[in-house]
Amino acid sequence: MLQVFAVRSGGATGVVVKGPEDKSSVAFRMDDKGEVKCIKFSIGNKILAVQRTPKSVDFINFIPDYPHLEFSQECKMKNASILGFCWTNWNEIVFITDQGIEFYQVLPDKRSLKLLKSQSINVNWYMYCPETAVILLSTTFQGNVLQPFAFKSGTMSKMSKFEIELPVVPKPAKLNLSERDIAVANIYGQLYVMYLKHHSRTTDSPCAEVILYQLPREGSCKKTNVLKLNTTGKFALNVVDNLVVVHHQSTQTSIIFDIKLREPDCALNVHQPVLPPRSIHPYRIPLTGPSAVPSQPPVPCELYSSSWSVFQPDIIISASEGYQWYLQVKLPPTVNLLQDKGKLIDFLLRRRDCKMVILSVCSQMLNGEDKGSLPVVATVFDKLNQVFKEYLEAEQTYTVAMESGPSRGSTARERPVRTQAVIDQSDMYTHVLSSFTEKKDVSHKFIIAVLMEYIRSLNQVQITVQHYLYELVIKTLVHHSLFYMLHQFLQYHVLSDSKPLACLLLSLEGTYPAAHQLSLDMLKRLSTANDEIVEVLLSKQQVLGALRFIRSVGGNDNISARKFLDAALQTADQMLFYTIFRFFEQRNLRLRGSPSFNPGEHCEEHVVYFKQVFGEQALMKQATV
Repeated sequence: MLQVFAVRSGGATGVVVKGPEDKSSVAFRMDDKGEVKCIKFSIGNKILAVQRTPKSVDFINFIPDYPHLEFSQECKMKNASILGFCWTNWNEIVFITDQGIEFYQVLPDKRSLKLLKSQSINVNWYMYCPETAVILLSTTFQGNVLQPFAFKSGTMSKMSKFEIELPVVPKPAKLNLSERDIAVANIYGQLYVMYLKHHSRTTDSPCAEVILYQLPREGSCKKTNVLKLNTTGKFALNVVDNLVVVHHQSTQTSIIFDIKLREPDCALNVHQPVLPPRSIHPYRIPLTGPSAVPSQPPVPCELYSSSWSVFQPDIIISASEGYQWYLQVKLPPTVNLLQDKGKLIDFLLRRRDCKMVILSVCSQMLNGEDKGSLPVVATVFDKLNQVFKEYLEAEQTYTVAMESGPSRGSTARERPVRTQAVIDQSDMYTHVLSSFTEKKDVSHKFIIAVLMEYIRSLNQVQITVQHYLYELVIKTLVHHSLFYMLHQFLQYHVLSDSKPLACLLLSLEGTYPAAHQLSLDMLKRLSTANDEIVEVLLSKQQVLGALRFIRSVGGNDNISARKFLDAALQTADQMLFYTIFRFFEQRNLRLRGSPSFNPGEHCEEHVVYFKQVFGEQALMKQATV
C-alpha cells in the first residue's frame, strides 16, 4: 500500500509517495490549484488522480513518453457531490457521489475519460476492498442497507443488497450505521462484511460482538459468523493471515479469531477468541533530525493510540507519529497459549509460515513435561497426514490431467501449491522422530508406540511409508534388544518389505543372527530382488544355495559363470568348485552345443585351475554326432 502526501507551499504542491520500502518512495511537484481533498495513484503508479472540489477529479499522466499535463472529469449527475473515488484497474476508476456511482475508463493518450456505466442510488458513505474490487455503498436513512458493486475488466456488476441488523435502542432514539463499525475483507478466499456491533442495554447482549456477513458474487448475502468480544469499548478490526484481529483500545490488547475453528459447546458459527488477549509487540522508533543524539535509545511508539487509523487487511497508520505498519501474527508463542494440541494443530495448519512451528509442537508433544498421551499424538499425526494426503491427491490429479492433455471446454489447470502446512515423512523424520528415538529419558515402549502410531496414520490415508521410517523402528527395537517384537513385526508384515529394509536386516546379523534369514525371506517375497538374494548368498559362501535359488526362479541361463566360479574358489572347497564348474559346462553345452566357455565370459583362469586340480581329461567333451 502506497501513502500519498500533498503539501501546499508557494504556488506549488509538493507530493511525497511512500511505500513499505524506501525504494518505492517518489517525490514530485504539481501546480497548486486548491486544497487537495483526496489523492491516489492508479495501480502501478501510472496515473495520478486528485480531488480538489466536490464536483470533479483531476488526472496527471505518469506513463513514460506521455505528456505530463493535467486533465479533469466532472461527475455526470447534476447537483451531486463526489464523496471519493477508487481505482479498480490501472486505467479504470469509480466516482462515488452522494447520488450514486460512475464507472470510467481513463484514456491517457487522449487525456479524457469514457463513462462505462453509472448507477443512481442515495449514498451515505462507501467502503472499498482492493483485493476483490468490490465497493460497498451505505444507503437508506439509517445507513444499514448496504449495496455492493463488483468491478472486473471494464464491467460493473450489481450484487445483492443486504441489511445489517442494528441493536435495539429505546424509543424515540434511532441508531445509524457508521462506517467506523464496518470493514470489508477477504478471509479464506471469501469476501466478508464485518460489522462491529456494540453492546446495547438489553440483557441478552451486554458485550460487543463482530458479525460476519458472507458476500458471494452471485446469490444473497448471509450472516455466517458471530465473534464474541466479551467486553465493551472502542474497537478496530484487521485481518491477518485469515485471522480476524480485534484491537481493544482501553485494555490495549488485541484478540484473535479463526472462523474455521468452532467451540464444541457453542452454537454453530459462534466463536470465542482462539487465544487469550495479547498486546501488539511495541515498535521502537529511532530518533532522527538535528536534535538526535547518537547514543540516545529508540523511543517506543504509542500503542493503541487514538490517532491510529486502521486499513484492511493488515495496515495501521499512526497519524501523530507519521508511521505506517503492517500487522503480523507471530506463531511461536501460540504453542504455549493454546493447550489443546488438536485445536492448536488445526489453527497452525491454516497459517502461512507454520511448518517449523508445527514440527516444534510435535517435538514438544513427545518430550518433557508437556508430553502428550498416545491418543493426542495419534490425533496430531492424523491431522498432519490428512493435509499431506490431500496435497498428494491434488498433485496426482494435476499430473494425470497434464499427461492426458487439455480437453475441449476445460480451463487450464494450475499446479497445486505446496504450502508450509504439508508436513511430509522426511520433515517428520528429520526434525522430530530421529532425535526423539535417541532420548534417554523416554520409555522405549513409548518411543516404539509413537513410531508405530505415525506408520499407522500414514497407512490409514494410504500413503506409502518410506523405508527410513521402518529402519528407525528396526534400529530402535535392536537397540533395546526387542528381537522377539522385531520378529513379530516382520512375520506379520507390520513393516512392509523393501530392499533397503532387507539390506538393513543383513547388516544386523552380527547382533541378531536370525536377521540373515529374515532378510532372505523378505527378498524372496519381493520377487524383484533375485539379484540381491544371489549376492547375499554368495557373500555368505552359500554358492550351491545361490545356484539352487536362481534355478528355482528360472534365471540360470542368464547368470554370470565367472561370479559363481569366483565364489566357489574363495571357499577353498575343491569338490564344490568341481560341481559349479560342471554345472556351467552343462549349461554351455545345452545353450551352444559346446561345453567350452566363450572368451567374453572371462573364465580362462578357472579352466586352468580345473585342469590343474582334476586334469584335462576331466573337462567335458563336446558331443559328436
